[in-house]
Amino acid sequence: MSEEKQPNEATRFERGLQKLAEVDGQAGEDVVAPLGDLGRYIVEFAFGDIYSRDGLSLREREIATIAMLTVLGAREPQLRVHIGGGLNVGLTAAEIEEIIIQTIPYAGFPTAINALSLLKETLSKNT
Repeated sequence: MSEEKQPNEATRFERGLQKLAEVDGQAGEDVVAPLGDLGRYIVEFAFGDIYSRDGLSLREREIATIAMLTVLGAREPQLRVHIGGGLNVGLTAAEIEEIIIQTIPYAGFPTAINALSLLKETLSKNT
């Protein structure tokens, strides 16, 4: 990632790295580190600005994120990371399964099947 820092960017980046670590542990940094400037933007904006806002807990943010990534479909790598993040911030596997089931009326069975497969895959790797 670029070492050049504009005013306030260092604090956004540092705040974002801290929040990313709270949600995803090392897995989050492993995802964004090879992305260069794109990784910096993800850390600063998504985690330094959005995830750091008051109003929702990290648990609630992961519920929303898992639901959105499931509904959007074709985002399996990101969904996999956020399933892990959801587990890291206190969601249970049963709760994540219910989140996925909740998306069926809006996104259909295929996206729910794919998301549930990712959940099961993630759980099998964590045991």
